[in-house]
Amino acid sequence: MKFAVIVFPGSNCDRDMYFAVKDQLGAEADLVWYKEANLANYDGILLPGGFSYGDYLRSGAIASTSDVIAQIREAAEAGKPVLGVCNGFQILLEMGLLPGAMLPNEKLKFMCHFETLTVENADTMFTRHYEEKEKIQIPIAHGDGNYFCDEETLQKLQNNKQIVFTYDQNPNGSVGDIAGITNEQGNVLGMMPHPERAVEALLGHDDGLRLFESILTHWREHHAINA
Repeated sequence: MKFAVIVFPGSNCDRDMYFAVKDQLGAEADLVWYKEANLANYDGILLPGGFSYGDYLRSGAIASTSDVIAQIREAAEAGKPVLGVCNGFQILLEMGLLPGAMLPNEKLKFMCHFETLTVENADTMFTRHYEEKEKIQIPIAHGDGNYFCDEETLQKLQNNKQIVFTYDQNPNGSVGDIAGITNEQGNVLGMMPHPERAVEALLGHDDGLRLFESILTHWREHHAINA
């Protein structure tokens, strides 16, 4: 399996994402500059965290209008796994691949620490290596991580089991304690916590590695068993 880690001006977690899938997962990965991207030969798309375009206008808003977005949309429509973490989640919201919007943290402060998450849905291509309702430790690092949607959208997310991760102690005011959601098809995941920063014990926890292992297992089952 081969991953594309999309790099925008202001991305600062792209190397972390690359390390997670290349060194820890053992999969192929490339750092792909957004202006030179050709995603046709990649099996998975990763949108890392950071401050694309300095978070001007709104976090992720300017990046969501760049040329590479059409290719990301095509990959999602083709059923390929698309993971957006932190700023990547914000981009997925701004481009409409996921519902809702991101607001500044409730206390208007940047937060950077480990959080306890609950795995709400272990039956996705991103979470199959977790147990339902399992508690995991994943770090956050954001200033605009307060997920918002209206009541109708929240009910739909709940009914479709699109809420994949929730915070045990909501740090930012997110509706429904939401930390991560998928699209209806289940192949696009956006989450504010950083699984790529929790892929080995040396980093504090390795709970994030199983997310990437889940993607790889799913892909292998649907493609070549020796891939």
